[in-house]
Amino acid sequence: MRKIVLSAIAVATAVGLAAASGLAQGTPQVKPKPAAPAPAEVQEAKDALVRAYRIGPGDLLEIRVFEVKELEQTVRVSEDGSITLPLLGRVVVEGLTQEGVVKKLTGLLSAKYVKNPQVTIFIKEYKNQQVAVIGAVGKPGNYELVGRRNLLQVISAAGGFDNETVGNDVFILREGPDGQTKTISVDLRDLMLNSNQALNVLIEPNDVINVPVNKEIRVFVMGRVTRPGAVKARLSEGITLFQAIADAGGLAEGAKESAIIITRKDEKGKEQKIRVNLKDIIKGRKKDIKLQEGDVVYVPESFW
Repeated sequence: MRKIVLSAIAVATAVGLAAASGLAQGTPQVKPKPAAPAPAEVQEAKDALVRAYRIGPGDLLEIRVFEVKELEQTVRVSEDGSITLPLLGRVVVEGLTQEGVVKKLTGLLSAKYVKNPQVTIFIKEYKNQQVAVIGAVGKPGNYELVGRRNLLQVISAAGGFDNETVGNDVFILREGPDGQTKTISVDLRDLMLNSNQALNVLIEPNDVINVPVNKEIRVFVMGRVTRPGAVKARLSEGITLFQAIADAGGLAEGAKESAIIITRKDEKGKEQKIRVNLKDIIKGRKKDIKLQEGDVVYVPESFW
C-alpha cells in the first residue's frame, strides 16, 4: 500500500516539475525584484563622489566664510585652474578636492586676515563629470564621465558585472533639479539576453549606479527526504517549498507529505510553525509557499 501511494506521489511530482519546466520555456514567470537600495547606502555613495571629486576648470563653487560677508562668493574656476576672491586675489584650486580647497582657503585667511576662519565650499556645477558605481561589479568606485556614455559602457569601465553575485536588476539613482532622487530600474535579463537597447540608458553626471549583490540564501530540509541538509538559492530567484524538497532529492520512502512543518523565525526571533499539506500544492489546490532565509522544513515519517 505504501509503495502504491509513493508511486502516485512520484507521478504527481513529475507532472508538477514538467509543468514548471513548461512555464519556464513558455510565458516568463514573474519573479520578485530585489529591494531598492537602502537610502543610507545611496547617500554614502553620493557623499563619496563629492569627497573624491577633483575640482577643475569650469566648475562653479559657492564659498562661504562664517561672519565674513564680503567673502561669500559664487565663482567659476577659470581655464588656468584658479579662482579670484576678495582679500586673497588669485588662488589655484585645480586638482584639489572640496576638503582640499577648504583647507587651502582656511590657511590663507588665517595667515593674514581672519582668526580661526570657518570656511565651507559647495560645488554647484560639475564640469569634470563623474558617476559612482557600487555593488556587484569588478571595481566599485567613482568614474569620470567623458562624453556620452550608456549604462553598459560605465559598467565595463568598472570591471564588468561580478557574475558570481550579480542579480537581475540594476538601479540608477538620479538627482533631479528639485533635489529629489528618482530611481531608474533596469532589468538585466531583458537588456543582456533580449538585447533590449532601450534599457541601455544614457548615464548622467552624478548618477549612482547600484548593482545589488544577489546574495545566497539557505533553507534546511530535514526528515524523510533523500538528501537532508541545507538547500541554497539566490535571493532574486527565491525558492519555494516544492523546489526545496526537489533539491533535497525528493520525498523518501515513508514520508508523510500531508504533515510537513516549516519552522520560521520572525524579526524578533520568535518561532512560528507553518503546517503544509504538499498534496494540495502538487494538485494545484493551494499555492506553493515561498521560503525565507533560515527556514527549516521538516518532513515527518508516516507510521500508517
